[in-house]
Amino acid sequence: MAFASRVALRWAQLWGSCPAAAAPCRLPAGPVVFVRPYSSRDKEKIDMSTYSVESIRNFSIIAHVDHGKSTLADRLLEITGTIAKTDRNKQVLDKLQVERERGITVKAQSASLFYSHEGVNYLLNLIDTPGHVDFSYEVSRSLSACQGVILVVDANEGIQAQTVANFYLAFEAQLAIIPVINKIDLKNADPERVEKQIEKLFDIPVDECIRISAKQGTNVERVLQKVIEKIPPPQFNATDPLKALVFDSTFDHYRGVIANIALFGGEIQKGHKIVSAHTKKRYEVNEVGILTPNEQPMQKLYAGQVGYLIAGMKEVTEAQIGDTLFMHKQPVEPLPGFKSAKPMVFAGMYPVDQSEYNNLKSALERLTLNDSSVSVHRDSSPALGAGWRLGFLGLLHMEVFNQRLEQEYNMSVILTAPTVPYKAILSSAKLIKEYGKEEITIINPAQFPDKLSVSEYLEPTVLGTIITPHKYIGKIITLCQDHRAVQKDMLYIDEHRVMLKYLFPLNEIVLDFYDALKSLSSGYASFDYEDAGYQAADLIKMDILLNGNPVEELATITHNDKAYATGKFLCERLKDAIPRQLFEIAIQAAVGKKIIARETLKAYRKNVVAKCVGVFLMFLMHVNLVVLLM
Repeated sequence: MAFASRVALRWAQLWGSCPAAAAPCRLPAGPVVFVRPYSSRDKEKIDMSTYSVESIRNFSIIAHVDHGKSTLADRLLEITGTIAKTDRNKQVLDKLQVERERGITVKAQSASLFYSHEGVNYLLNLIDTPGHVDFSYEVSRSLSACQGVILVVDANEGIQAQTVANFYLAFEAQLAIIPVINKIDLKNADPERVEKQIEKLFDIPVDECIRISAKQGTNVERVLQKVIEKIPPPQFNATDPLKALVFDSTFDHYRGVIANIALFGGEIQKGHKIVSAHTKKRYEVNEVGILTPNEQPMQKLYAGQVGYLIAGMKEVTEAQIGDTLFMHKQPVEPLPGFKSAKPMVFAGMYPVDQSEYNNLKSALERLTLNDSSVSVHRDSSPALGAGWRLGFLGLLHMEVFNQRLEQEYNMSVILTAPTVPYKAILSSAKLIKEYGKEEITIINPAQFPDKLSVSEYLEPTVLGTIITPHKYIGKIITLCQDHRAVQKDMLYIDEHRVMLKYLFPLNEIVLDFYDALKSLSSGYASFDYEDAGYQAADLIKMDILLNGNPVEELATITHNDKAYATGKFLCERLKDAIPRQLFEIAIQAAVGKKIIARETLKAYRKNVVAKCVGVFLMFLMHVNLVVLLM
């Protein structure tokens, strides 16, 4: 018997379909084929040309953190047969290790769903987006490839700060919005209250809201039907020249750059010669396909469809997010792309060992391809050596980026204290000639110019939105005032919840404001912010001295009114962090030549009686012996 036949027979015996005690099974002639439900063999038969533009729907799921976006995406994948229905389907689209560990989405993921409604087959392209304010750039990029969104709101918590921010992102992009109230199965769920909030804040009628439980699958299919009814198909034509928008990209060690594309016209297939509008380089397409949610090669992609493309791009600089791809000899007007992300927090990053510099450089290039909202500038430090000054959208973004470096590229790094970007208007002719302009941006405290050569300092501000139960208003207003915030608006969204708008200096909220807000409100308040430009401020540079020697990496920029409190806090923290030595260490905070705070780390004292212990014990033994003899 052939080896394949013996394996098939043994398989049948193990699973009971052919008991060993019974007569030998007679296997059919020819090769044995095992068929799995939802296998890629079925998907290979899909002809993408059968899905005309009228039968395509491109949509995203947007919501506040932990309102059930990923759970809803799991149910949609199950209902459409994209994945098998099992109890283990949790965060299927969240592929990164950091996403599963933290239970949050940090990277937008897409999937193509095939669904039949009223006898018509539809192609639904879903993009699941993050909910945290630090990853709002991922949301804005994803919306560029969509014609509509599902706005998910928790039936228990109601509208939160990021719900408002995401709604206006979709509204400004003129997308169709489907409000969905999730978690109606919870004990304290109040969908009627949430429907009234949606109607008051967003002017969406109550009867348009869909009540669901994504966890249990209740009424989820109604969401799919609403997507088909309310979201318009893309207004593109397959007869037009190829115009593909690169809205995301990843790097594969073996295949190079994998670009996620949305076709705004034409069609694309393997063998086509394409050109990048950004780099002007020409490529030959090696593979095109859709994500289901894993990569599934196809013969062709057509206008209005969303998929991926591999074209032999080997360098990470060749795939720019927001780039337009078009056919060779058929140039087109490039798509507008995306506004570049504005970094809110900067931190220095250095390799633990300088011999790892080139490896870290390669890892940074590949990871920033996957996360284009990170800005990178070369930097160096007398103590830490060569490194980079990286710009992030927030502290969580910085933590996640560092964690991904460790997990995906096995790189351990040293991160300096986070700072925000300040500006200075120069008055010194020498400095103006050196920089070539009057206004400079300061991302490293060590480069802070002296006050004598500056006419004015500027600090970044943000417009913050806080949504909280009304009983915490007093505490939160006091917290905001302590962080130099100016109140702009206050609105009751229902009888229990209030929306506050404050203008904050950015450096006042990047470190501990969010934690303090959650603590004061017992976890019920939510916070979101957006860039509000720069304003004049009385800023100073504070140096940290160890035994009289300034440490550049510990320098910080702070407001003059908070200099003493900040200096005292830093000195106390350093006293706890620095290990004791055999000599005394003076930790000082200085503004110019003036010392404003000091802590002293005491030295270890030499134990001068340590060597006398043995002699003393021998003396005691001698005394006891004398006493016994007497």
